[in-house]
Amino acid sequence: MKDKLIKSTLILLVGGCITKILGMIIKIVIGRMVGSTVLGLYMMILPTFSLFIGLSQFGFPVSLSRLVAEDKRNNKNLFFSVFVVLLLINLFLVVVIIIISPFLANNLLKNNDLYYGILAIGIVIPFISISSICRSYFFGKERMLPHIISNIIEDLVRLICIVLFTPFFIKKGVSYLVCFLVLINVISESVSALVLILFLPKKIEIKRSDLFLNKKYIKDSLTTCIPTTTGRLVGSIGYFLEPILLNNTLLSVGYTIPFITREYGILSGYVMPILLLPSFFTGSISQALLPNISKDYANNRIDSAKRKLKLGICLSISIGLFFTCLFTVFPSIFLKLIYHTNEGINYMKFLAPICLLQYLQAPLSSCLDAIGKSSDVMIANIIGSITRSILLVAFSLLKIGIWGLIFAISINVLLVTIYDIYKVKKAFSK
Repeated sequence: MKDKLIKSTLILLVGGCITKILGMIIKIVIGRMVGSTVLGLYMMILPTFSLFIGLSQFGFPVSLSRLVAEDKRNNKNLFFSVFVVLLLINLFLVVVIIIISPFLANNLLKNNDLYYGILAIGIVIPFISISSICRSYFFGKERMLPHIISNIIEDLVRLICIVLFTPFFIKKGVSYLVCFLVLINVISESVSALVLILFLPKKIEIKRSDLFLNKKYIKDSLTTCIPTTTGRLVGSIGYFLEPILLNNTLLSVGYTIPFITREYGILSGYVMPILLLPSFFTGSISQALLPNISKDYANNRIDSAKRKLKLGICLSISIGLFFTCLFTVFPSIFLKLIYHTNEGINYMKFLAPICLLQYLQAPLSSCLDAIGKSSDVMIANIIGSITRSILLVAFSLLKIGIWGLIFAISINVLLVTIYDIYKVKKAFSK
């Protein structure tokens, strides 16, 4: 079992490395082709995008992966039941986005150039949800290769679309360009889902009974979905409110919209993507941990689950520490090499050590989800999001610019990591 975990982790690490490189290339291409202003606008609607992605998935990918890994149900019927419920949720959210888009763009984010981009989110989220539950099914089966291949192809398609069509949309104007950057996901996620379908067994047998909604399976899924979604929803709402609170608070103390947009773009578009670069390692480790720990815990192999968690934590800390040293000592090299800029050096130096704790959160949260403690992950997200939002406003009133957000992020990461460690230790000490 341990060998299978290591094999799964290695596949995810190698594949994750490729997709992360492609992801960074995409960010570089976008940053250089559209400029810091458009990048700042795109980053302004990204929290809204993340919020609706979280709502549209409703925690079903994590739940489906865990239940499939337990292998105690009719997995085909389980998948179909989840699929139908998820589509209904997405249909409702599309209507909501259409209704709130004008108010959100003009009244909350105070920029009508964001209207079409927000509207495009409603078109994209069903495609993301479908590809996510397809991917989670393979996770539950501990088949990591389909996920990796689909991700690589997805990023290649996205990169090709950006290179080919961005010059055309630049001529059309800022609002159309932001909308295009969102809509690219329709094509890339569709291709990703098709690739995953190709990896299904050729002679898969689907009975009529597999296509009926199973209320018990839906109920089993919701036991994980509800706390997972609630926690992520609170986190997404906090992230969604971030640019709104930042804009309004900094405007009230004398800063201008161009300054706020530019500095937020530097922090969110340049600095944070680099600092979160190692997260593909920790994310890969966490993805491999979830089905393994879930299966061990369901079969009462607690010692085996503990060993796998310790291995995941050791790998995450080792990788995170290496990158933290690099980002702290050589921030200008990474910014110049990747984004051809020196802006954000001080932000990067300050946040690099803090992000070491961020890398540790992934395996801890994954472990809690795997052992049915998603409610603890939910509480951690609630604590972190509320703290971050309150501190963001409080620090911003001190007239320290974007540093108010940076201090709020730092304290949030510290609190959530400490809480996750405490809950994991408590769960395994019983």
